Amino acid sequence: MQSASLDLTKLDHLDELGRRVLDGGVISREEAMGLFNLESTSDIFALMAWANRIREHFKGNKIHLCSIVNAKAGACSENCSFCSQSSFHQTGSPRYGFIDPEPVLEAADEANRNNVTAVGLVAAWKGLNEGPMLEEVCDRIRELKASGKTRPDASLGIIKSQTVANRLKEAGLECYGHNLESSKRFFPQHCTTHTYEDRVQTISYLKKAGIKICSGGIIGMGETREDRCDLAFSLKEIGANVVPINILNPIKGTPFENNPPLPPLEILKTIACFRFILPRQEIMIAGGRTVNLRDMQSMVFTAGASALMVGNYLTTLNQSVEKDLQMLKDLGLDPDWDSHDFSDQEDAGCGCGKGKCESEPAAAGA
Repeated sequence: MQSASLDLTKLDHLDELGRRVLDGGVISREEAMGLFNLESTSDIFALMAWANRIREHFKGNKIHLCSIVNAKAGACSENCSFCSQSSFHQTGSPRYGFIDPEPVLEAADEANRNNVTAVGLVAAWKGLNEGPMLEEVCDRIRELKASGKTRPDASLGIIKSQTVANRLKEAGLECYGHNLESSKRFFPQHCTTHTYEDRVQTISYLKKAGIKICSGGIIGMGETREDRCDLAFSLKEIGANVVPINILNPIKGTPFENNPPLPPLEILKTIACFRFILPRQEIMIAGGRTVNLRDMQSMVFTAGASALMVGNYLTTLNQSVEKDLQMLKDLGLDPDWDSHDFSDQEDAGCGCGKGKCESEPAAAGA
């Protein structure tokens, strides 16, 4: 009798966790680690089935699409080990200064034609300070906003003052991309020119300015499952609205060029675990999906993803937008959102890196 009970324990426990999340409850870090450590194919597919139900419960059949424009390329002063645009690495990546209005407006036109909710301006530099460049960035945001064709987003690096964040909000910025990239523990393994705390502080400024947060990370850098779990809980603590999951695409000339790829089922399991931890957030599959998931790309939605980055990435290619839209149609999913204000999400924190401002820092950021 005891043996039979033990055989059913794993699936019964998974069912209990799935129902709890569907009912608005949460899972603990210990429970989440149990999900990250599932090994058998049958257990992983059972996990994905629950993640899909959670996605459908909170998101219906809507899929949030976004695209990016490489607004300033190459020669970045930061030494991020995964990035082809770092000046520390010899990758042959393109280099150019901040772009003129025309390419941004062309990207907005294309986004509008393809039901893409947002276009993000992404710049390869350490961050944004007060001065002429801030003025130029705000001009691009205002132009994008005035076009009325897409939500203006941006990812412009570290912000060191509330004034800069406020100026971006005044210009019309709605959502800012700033990944934590990894757990706090693993962060020094891929970047030493700025800190994890710099990133958390940037997010705090942005949230106080009333800007929504797009923050996630990269898997496949050599981190452990525990690191991935801690990253998910840290993203919950900072109040991320959109959580992009990137899968490392090793670029020749970077320190991670020889990193072995993650197995597709490990990637899908990670997405499903993030959905259990972040049931109301937009979980977006971004860079690296084509080379790492190949013919299994459509399964990201079964694993709980509710958002997709479409179009090419910063320095690598993606599959065509038309192919992505056909994939969504075939799955019965709908990318046609006139406006996405994140009103379907719970308030997930102030951005200070703590569960509540008056509490001590949670262990997930460790």
